[in-house]
Amino acid sequence: MRHLLSAGDLSLTETTEILDLAEEMSAVQDRPLKKLPALRGRTVVNLFFEDSTRTRSSFELAGKWLSADVINVSAKGSSVSKGESLRDTVMTVAAMGVDALVIRHGASGAPWQVTQWVDAHILNAGDGTHEHPTQALLDAFTLRRHFRAHDGGDLSGRTVAIVGDVTHSRVARSNVLLLRTLGAEVVLVAPPTLMPAGVASWPVAISHDLDDVLPGVDAVMMLRVQRERMSGGYFPTPREYTIGYGLTRSRLATLRPGTPICHPGPMNRGLEISAEAADAASSLVLQQVAAGVAVRMAVLYQLLGGADELPLTRVREGVA
Repeated sequence: MRHLLSAGDLSLTETTEILDLAEEMSAVQDRPLKKLPALRGRTVVNLFFEDSTRTRSSFELAGKWLSADVINVSAKGSSVSKGESLRDTVMTVAAMGVDALVIRHGASGAPWQVTQWVDAHILNAGDGTHEHPTQALLDAFTLRRHFRAHDGGDLSGRTVAIVGDVTHSRVARSNVLLLRTLGAEVVLVAPPTLMPAGVASWPVAISHDLDDVLPGVDAVMMLRVQRERMSGGYFPTPREYTIGYGLTRSRLATLRPGTPICHPGPMNRGLEISAEAADAASSLVLQQVAAGVAVRMAVLYQLLGGADELPLTRVREGVA
């Protein structure tokens, strides 16, 4: 694997290898000394042209816990704010001899374009409304761990509802691709105004009735309403959106007992998800955050050749 640009680039074997390796990496989070020498001498640059808390922090921790040198560059504090182009920025950074660029950008396809300009490994940390592959991996990791703990199964044959602002969600697009690769069935639930053009060709079921879908799903993933990307009237009022598509207290009761609830964050409490649902015993929101570090450790390890330097058996043994 040279780059990670899309969840669709991952085969079932590659996805399973990353998730299995993430299970090994997650053990590092419980150790007093959270360090492995796998990427010692490697340099990773987090190049974020959009604001981020969870993704940027977890990529930074992932690199540092693997002993890589990690540098954070944001658009607000770089020459981008002076008018420098994306091409000049990434070529300048790459010229310093970095091994990997983790890129978040507001333009769909930007990480792919960067691969045409530099030789470094490129990881897509979110591009416009296109994709966010490591988010899909951590969501799959979290759900797989939940199902294994409760009934010994995995995601194959499960039905996952993805609910909300699908039009603007790169998380939804990556999850559709990855969940299908892992054998799950996906149901997209949203008002017609928040279903993207061409969705009928996606390998999913489509519904506009959340109350009809919820009782039959094995997991539900709520999406953030991305009001910062909305320039028109996608729904009449926030209250009407909540009434139609929010995971409210009353809807929480219609889920089968123990049905896991996911949300990629940040959450708009009271809009797409109620406080009762966000904080429910079956909510996996914080587990998703914790999984983000382990999954991104696994992805960096795979991309930067860590497997050649630190065999998986030594990760299990806790070598540091």
